[in-house]
Amino acid sequence: MMDAVCDPSVRSVVVMSSAQVGKTEFENNVIGYHVDVDPSPIMLVLPTLELADAWSTDRLAPMLRDTPCLAGKVKDVRTRDSGNTKRHKSFPGGHVTISGANSPSSLASRPIRVLLFDEVDRFPVSAGGVDGEGDPVTIAERRTTTFWNKRVVMVSTPTNAGTSRIAKAFEESDRRFFMVPCPHCGDEQRMTWSHVVWDKELDDDGDVTAHKPETAAYACEHCGSLWSDVERWRAVRGGRWVATAPFNGSAGFHLSELYSPWVSLGDMARRFLEAKGDPQRLRVFVNTSLGEPWEEAVADAADGETLMARRESYPAELPDGVGLLTASVDVQDNRLEACVVGWGLDEEAWLIEHRIFPGDPSLPDVWATLDEFLLKRWKDADGREFGIQSAAVDTGGHHTQDAYAFCKARVGRRVWAIKGKSGDVGLRDKVWPKKPSMKNASGVPLYIVDTNSAKDVVGRRLMLKEAGPGFVHFPLDCDAEYFDQLLSEKAVLKEKGGRRWRVWEKFKKRNEAWDLLVYAYAALCGWVAMGGRLNQVVQRARSSSIEPSAAPISQPEATPTPSPVVSRPTAPRTSSWVGGGRMTGGRKGWL
Repeated sequence: MMDAVCDPSVRSVVVMSSAQVGKTEFENNVIGYHVDVDPSPIMLVLPTLELADAWSTDRLAPMLRDTPCLAGKVKDVRTRDSGNTKRHKSFPGGHVTISGANSPSSLASRPIRVLLFDEVDRFPVSAGGVDGEGDPVTIAERRTTTFWNKRVVMVSTPTNAGTSRIAKAFEESDRRFFMVPCPHCGDEQRMTWSHVVWDKELDDDGDVTAHKPETAAYACEHCGSLWSDVERWRAVRGGRWVATAPFNGSAGFHLSELYSPWVSLGDMARRFLEAKGDPQRLRVFVNTSLGEPWEEAVADAADGETLMARRESYPAELPDGVGLLTASVDVQDNRLEACVVGWGLDEEAWLIEHRIFPGDPSLPDVWATLDEFLLKRWKDADGREFGIQSAAVDTGGHHTQDAYAFCKARVGRRVWAIKGKSGDVGLRDKVWPKKPSMKNASGVPLYIVDTNSAKDVVGRRLMLKEAGPGFVHFPLDCDAEYFDQLLSEKAVLKEKGGRRWRVWEKFKKRNEAWDLLVYAYAALCGWVAMGGRLNQVVQRARSSSIEPSAAPISQPEATPTPSPVVSRPTAPRTSSWVGGGRMTGGRKGWL
């Protein structure tokens, strides 16, 4: 890879790899070489300015200080009139500029000969936001126009197939893979995960009862011999890069953890088995361990008939396996809707109840009825009672202030005001933010939830076909309309400035069931973010004769003292999905 940067016939170098295989050290070496041997104007672009500052402090400064051939070539930032800052460092014959892809100003102004992009799949679609100045990669590449001998280096762990910048660049390169000789037969091969094997325990019917990842070995695709980790590492030492496409000026390299001297096959097998049942965790394994883009299972997308066919008869209000409850609330112009979801080990989920509360949300009666519902206790077959441990109330509708007031009085019960953000710059954040926003007139802690991230998780879990981690169960009283609403949105690809990303778009009028399931999952994420440990609570709940306390979890910042629960006045009757309560159209009334 470093040789390719110095090859005059190479215009660009693309490195698509797993995490922690030396990508950053490769970039450091490229910069060090051009400071010492081939002085040039250099720019390194990271996803954000904050990461740029951290890289300058933690990576560049120690290299310039401790490498003998670089020592003294870049003056100390603290030196008067040095002309250097944390993000810009001069040396004889050139300079190093460190930029953030989110900052248009940091990408402009200077001509650049050597341009490096780090973790390019984490870049925003547009520098400065969705309505900013355009694709940060294109903006930065314009800085190289005046150099005939320019070099563009693009490095990243991939994300989703179809939207990954690094995967697209790799496909357009000569696609080089590292071929290693078998220690036993000598034949060369590219190392792939499908050839990693380990021992399993089987029952009399031949079904797997236990895995033994500690026995993992690599099976040669030619002779079938099994390589130990030591033999694998020795084979890598004798390997070579082989291009699989014609050279067009772009040298592309792919590298996975299978080639890493710091990772054992047993560790990889263990992580794979832990992630296998959860698409979200499996995606992380594919991206960060195998260095491959994640392929969404579009062909296996959930459909209403399939979901209806797997409805279940619960033996009690709460099925076996449920150990914790979360709730979500959707605010409409003439009603409130709420759902309760039960959670088991590894986030296996059961829809417990979906309720509709007709009434004007600007009046207190409907909120009082909702409050009574959120205080309800549900019983399992053994008589254990469970209450709701966290609830997410969507405040983004026409009754924001009423929703704020309801949540503010109940923050101590973990009834949280939330608002969704669309992630329209193509990046995903964590579902639940680190801390709430207090920038509202009501002074209520408002949690800005990344709805695209939450919908990614819930959407994938609806595709699961076997009960277990992440699987979603539905009771018999869910009808066709419920599933019609549940599947009211789909993930679509959008494109801007050559960059593609996935967002969820609504294509049916009613989507309350979908939103409520997504926000019930967000409520679980909030509970976990504040210190909750789901598996620990579930195991304790299922082994105890009484419901265990779901605390300890810390309270959010600026938590107001909760007011006493309002006693229920005469309120409109409620309805569920079965037996009425269906709107006949807009505000016209209820059956």
